[in-house]
Amino acid sequence: MQSFDPRSFLRATFDAAVRAADPIHGIRQHLPEKPKGRTIVVGAGKASAQMAAAFEALWDGPMEGVVVTRYGFSAPCKQIEIIEASHPVPDQAGLAASGRLLQAVEGLTADDLVVALISGGGSSLLPSPAPGLTLADEIAVNEALLASGAPISAMNTIRKHISTIKGGRLAAAAHPARVVSFVVSDIPGDNPALVASGPTVPDAGNRQEALALTAAYRVSLPEAVMAHLNSPAADALEPSDSRFSGNQVHVVASAAVSLEAAAEEARKQGIEAVILSDSIEGESRDVASMHAALAREIATRDRPFAKPILLLSGGETTVTIRAKGKGGRNSEFLLAFALGINGVSGIHAVAADTDGIDGSEENAGAFADGQTVERMRKAGVDAKSMLMQNNAWTAFDAIGDLLVTGPTGTNVNDFRAILIQECSSDRG
Repeated sequence: MQSFDPRSFLRATFDAAVRAADPIHGIRQHLPEKPKGRTIVVGAGKASAQMAAAFEALWDGPMEGVVVTRYGFSAPCKQIEIIEASHPVPDQAGLAASGRLLQAVEGLTADDLVVALISGGGSSLLPSPAPGLTLADEIAVNEALLASGAPISAMNTIRKHISTIKGGRLAAAAHPARVVSFVVSDIPGDNPALVASGPTVPDAGNRQEALALTAAYRVSLPEAVMAHLNSPAADALEPSDSRFSGNQVHVVASAAVSLEAAAEEARKQGIEAVILSDSIEGESRDVASMHAALAREIATRDRPFAKPILLLSGGETTVTIRAKGKGGRNSEFLLAFALGINGVSGIHAVAADTDGIDGSEENAGAFADGQTVERMRKAGVDAKSMLMQNNAWTAFDAIGDLLVTGPTGTNVNDFRAILIQECSSDRG
């Protein structure tokens, strides 16, 4: 293969994954019938503005509505208002946006249609505290959950029990109008009820489960929140509630589809690809250790797959915050992975969030190979120390190996691609 550049190859697979997650394709396939009455569009998430633009392009009737997205993630729309708010920690703009969405679905009839555009990030963008709670309480809950290392499914089960908009409550407020939800899934397993804590899609999780998860992950919540979770007022809506009976839910983009697209791109370039899983969860550094062990086995022993090979995986890992460093779960994964393959040549990897933002900074993720740790050492950075400080962004920034894409307009969670070619080992 002439002039083969591993990093360009990995970037091409990431770009293919992002293109496959463009929500317009799935929305086009599931456009609902036009209603006799009004068409109201509501939405929330890091991909919601792009979803709104896609729906406007496809719908040839009148519509009105409002969606909320992260600051900097807006897209031009003519009929749908786009509001920006804070992610991953809620703010006053998000609180106001929640009120606007609830107002938009007030007083509808059975002749009206509500189109809900939901994607990952909506939980933080739709703060709407239950009676007796405040925005400060929701902020404290989000901060505690983000620091706990709990998986996204557990976080959203807790979040929906302290909200007046999550857990299907937005759809219930729209009754008797028909609600059609388009979901870009960032949840391992693609349960739409857990994406953005399911504002239009309830699930069977109850407050006893929320309390159990709070204890299991040692999440320290404000006293008022714990009192609420221990009261019947926190009970969630049941999926069997008659207000949801005529509604439809369509998952229009997911990690599974994106990984298949990345694998196809690799094969076009002459590299066989294997998808390990689209729903991997767990502590980022632990997941990285497993991936590194597998990559080393292939690199040095040609098992369980022969070189050259591209390993692909998705899902959503978590980071237990131990220090106040800079970074996100993908850069933390990659720093731990770099330590795990240190000195082994022929291994190149990228780990990135498909929405274009990994954690607290403006990078999607980063690149790494068997010489990453040594390059960091020469730049005056100790990779192990940076990992312990949750400071992966600083480590990769020091050697110019961050992947910066800007907002992508979609969000199907983590993307990991590991290329293993012929190599030699310098490990002791």
